[in-house]
Amino acid sequence: MEELIFSMNTMWVLIAAALVFFMQAGFALVEMGMTRSKNAANILMKNLMDYVIGTIAFWFIGFGIMFGSANGWWGGFDFMSQNTYRTDMPDLAFLIFQTVFAATAATIVSGAMAERTKFNAYLVYSAVISLVIYPISGHWAWGGGWLSTLEVPFHDFAGSTVVHMVGGIAAFVGALVLGPRIGKYGKDGKVKAIPGHSLPMATLGVFILWIGWFGFNPGSQLAAAGTVNATAISLIFVTTNIAAAGGALSTLTYMWLKYKKPPLSMTLNGALAGLVAVTAGCDAFTPGGALIVGLMAGVLVVLSVEFFDKIAKIDDPVGAISVHGVCGLFGSLMVGFFSTSGGVFYGKGFGLLTSQLIGVGAVAAWVLFASTILFLGIKYTMGLRATAREEEEGLDIYEHGESAYN
Repeated sequence: MEELIFSMNTMWVLIAAALVFFMQAGFALVEMGMTRSKNAANILMKNLMDYVIGTIAFWFIGFGIMFGSANGWWGGFDFMSQNTYRTDMPDLAFLIFQTVFAATAATIVSGAMAERTKFNAYLVYSAVISLVIYPISGHWAWGGGWLSTLEVPFHDFAGSTVVHMVGGIAAFVGALVLGPRIGKYGKDGKVKAIPGHSLPMATLGVFILWIGWFGFNPGSQLAAAGTVNATAISLIFVTTNIAAAGGALSTLTYMWLKYKKPPLSMTLNGALAGLVAVTAGCDAFTPGGALIVGLMAGVLVVLSVEFFDKIAKIDDPVGAISVHGVCGLFGSLMVGFFSTSGGVFYGKGFGLLTSQLIGVGAVAAWVLFASTILFLGIKYTMGLRATAREEEEGLDIYEHGESAYN
């Protein structure tokens, strides 16, 4: 029986890992669809290579930093992931599951910096995120680090903070250092829309991401055998799905009421906002609580996109900062209110909410600090931004010598 349980849990984790890996295709299609056709090959290449580089970098160093036991601040070095980490599944199963999560954090940054970043610079910062930035804060929450040993442990079940907020804040710093695309803002500071070239591609990408999230969140249970795990996974499927639906619905409603038209592009981001926000507490919310969190995230993402676009003047072609950074932070805080085991709304006091505030604050500070050093270092050494001519004519030909469409 023990061998059967071991095998069932392992197979579940591997299937979930495959679903999360498939999310790379979703990210690629969303980013490509929401940007211009002259950069499509460049965007696809970046989404391919951040997984390629992230796989090797995380296996070689990042996994040990994240899950080692050196101390509460970092796990230490375990070159090529040789140590023993799990007894309930093969270490290699756990490695591949965590690898696809690391790749997700890295690929989020790509969208906010699309259409004007040098390809060689992208390869460098993608590697650093997978090698150092993501694993260190990940260790604090998931690797036995100091956030997991608070009196009331920080709760981020599947990565609203550990994955999405980390990627979103790194995207914010990268876009800030990089500057907006040529033509995004007029001389008077007025915003000029730069439409993407394929909403069908972006829509397909969101559907793929939605499917992949059924590996991302339920897979984080890391077990499937037995009544307890089966019940938990079933709840997580439902909370994940209903939060996405809530996010899409509230975005559509808000935009329809405000602008008299229901836009597809923003509604797609509403669904993603709901998915990101529910990820931290998908195991601890009721379906009703998850729906409320998703509904709030769907409005929040619109307000955030408009703030960064019109007020902060930070050019984010796909809304990655808002979807992943802002809604990741928001979802993590909502655990302190809506968790059935520790939330304020369930009469459990403010202990969990306090831990959530500490967690998102510490991780945000770390990523802001590390990303600033990273992107400024690249900018003033090898260069971060493509030339004006390359940007205006398209990165496909100049960076890769080919076009996506012929």
